Amino acid sequence: MKRTASNLPEFPHAKGLLVQEERLEFVKKNKQLVIGIPKEADSTESRIPLTPEAVEMLVEGGHEIIIEKDAGKQANYNDLDYSEKGGRIVTSSQEVYRSDIVLKVAPLIPSEFELVRDNQIIMSSLHLNSSTGDYLRKLIQKKVTAIAFESICDSDGSFPFIRAMSSIAGSTSVLVAAEYLSNVNKGKGVMLGGITGISPTEVVILGAGTAAEFAARAALGLGATVKVFDNSIKRLMELQNLLGQRLYTSIFHPQVLARVLKTADVVIGTLTPEESNLRFVVSEEMVMNMKHGSVIVDLAIDKGGCFETSEIRDHNNPSFEKYGVVHYCVPNITSRVARTASIAMSNVFAPLLLSIGEAGGFQHQLKEDSGLRHGVYVFNGILTNDYLGRLYNLPSRDINLLMAAF
Repeated sequence: MKRTASNLPEFPHAKGLLVQEERLEFVKKNKQLVIGIPKEADSTESRIPLTPEAVEMLVEGGHEIIIEKDAGKQANYNDLDYSEKGGRIVTSSQEVYRSDIVLKVAPLIPSEFELVRDNQIIMSSLHLNSSTGDYLRKLIQKKVTAIAFESICDSDGSFPFIRAMSSIAGSTSVLVAAEYLSNVNKGKGVMLGGITGISPTEVVILGAGTAAEFAARAALGLGATVKVFDNSIKRLMELQNLLGQRLYTSIFHPQVLARVLKTADVVIGTLTPEESNLRFVVSEEMVMNMKHGSVIVDLAIDKGGCFETSEIRDHNNPSFEKYGVVHYCVPNITSRVARTASIAMSNVFAPLLLSIGEAGGFQHQLKEDSGLRHGVYVFNGILTNDYLGRLYNLPSRDINLLMAAF
């Protein structure tokens, strides 16, 4: 009898008769990270990159955290705080530098380079000054991978570390300026702000980014008159919208800026030379014409500075006077409020480190995360930042091209 489609047997699970692919066991990508936090060798650096609470999160995620004794002391965290959360306290820097990833705030100093292992991962800040060229050459010689945490960006193009530190630095800069205007630091005895019947102090802010926003908020809150300069009309408009009020704004016309600086009581610089495409925004001649006893706070000093007269200083000797104008040029101004700054940094570091572990390690995360790649300036001993290469006459290569080989 001829078989037709109607009398063929039905196989509701006919797929089960076909050859099926073999189901392999799913292998988790998670990798245990060994993260070392040394005690900062720079005595003026008070911050620590991870709080005890962040250490607890990472330990619960399967990672090992090695912390040098007293590393958190200046931020008012003791060793017991960390050991109770699962951190391992060690007594020497050598033990910390055996870690896969060394996490610190300040850049390495010469004595620390002796402890760095070849092909190690160093996450820290990067300050641009006269010795940076030698610093980069030493990193290259050690064949390390170095990440400037302030250059790491999110998927939306924002910089979480800069946002966190800049917001603190902006607010703190106004408090610092207030101190140097007062009699406490032999200032001219002026209160920053304004009260009824007395002309308010004038605060000029160079730049319209995050630090500028928080500096403006603090100064306006005290009653000062605020004037903001930037090379982008868009940023100036955004700043006014964020502040919710009209204020004096201008792009960088040299004549206009020079005129405004003559009456300013405080000038806060937030623009780096890289952002402004200028070696400095305020010339020495402009500073010479400022009021005697006025105050300059250069928040961009770690990247070269806003003022021609700026000189990098530290918290032991934070200020100097030139042409009768007080200059405050300390790179790590947020160390003045070390605990607040440490918590802000930790809020960004902890999720990043957890992501690196979940991705299967640093190399895997680096391939997937363009924001992390943006923070890398030396990769396995190869300079990957074109700006630094041009600035210090060093050969550089595109990290995106290098990643294709790994």
